[in-house]
Amino acid sequence: MVIKVYADGADIEEMHLIAKNPVVKGFTSNPTLMRKAGVKDFRAFAERAITAFPNYPLSLEVFADEFGEMESQAREIASWGDNVFVKIPITNTQGISTREVISRLCRDGIKVNVTAILCYSQIDEVMEILDNAPAIVSIFAGRIADTGRNPAGIINHALRKKRFTFHEILWASPRQVMDVYTADSLGCDIITCTPDLIKKLSLEGKNLMDYSLETVRMFFDDAKAAGYKL
Repeated sequence: MVIKVYADGADIEEMHLIAKNPVVKGFTSNPTLMRKAGVKDFRAFAERAITAFPNYPLSLEVFADEFGEMESQAREIASWGDNVFVKIPITNTQGISTREVISRLCRDGIKVNVTAILCYSQIDEVMEILDNAPAIVSIFAGRIADTGRNPAGIINHALRKKRFTFHEILWASPRQVMDVYTADSLGCDIITCTPDLIKKLSLEGKNLMDYSLETVRMFFDDAKAAGYKL
């Protein structure tokens, strides 16, 4: 595979374990993942992660909704480490585009990860304003697929709009391991994966007859362990 796999999460101990897998090339997080992991102090978590993984790209998301505060947070977060990409949502909670914030940050050389993108028009908008700074464009392909639409079209659209190799297209929220291979075949630059999906990547090319037998044995052993009787 050519595509880079970034691990989703906010548990430092788990991140250390995942980093042992050579397929993992970076980390991403967001306020929802941080809350789920029990993170209470944003700055403390960020500083631990940046210190622990200095050679991995690390995406950390702003949590402000007002544009001035969003930009201020982005600049501070970016100052914490050279490996940091600041995640900026494509709109605020009122649906107002964050393009001016993104544009100013990019012009000043701040690495951004534009997140929560699901629409063609959002791709067009963000690709117009990315400057000469490295940037990630996170397309929530899994959520697009949840609506019954094939996300390949918007991924291909984004790839066609790319002007620089340091602007990378990211397939976010995959639902199955096959998404990794699909994203790779399309030429996507990055895909984010949960720890469970990353573990399953080791199954690539596994003999299906052997896999079938393992499955049968699992069912048998579980029924035996449960003590089922008729």
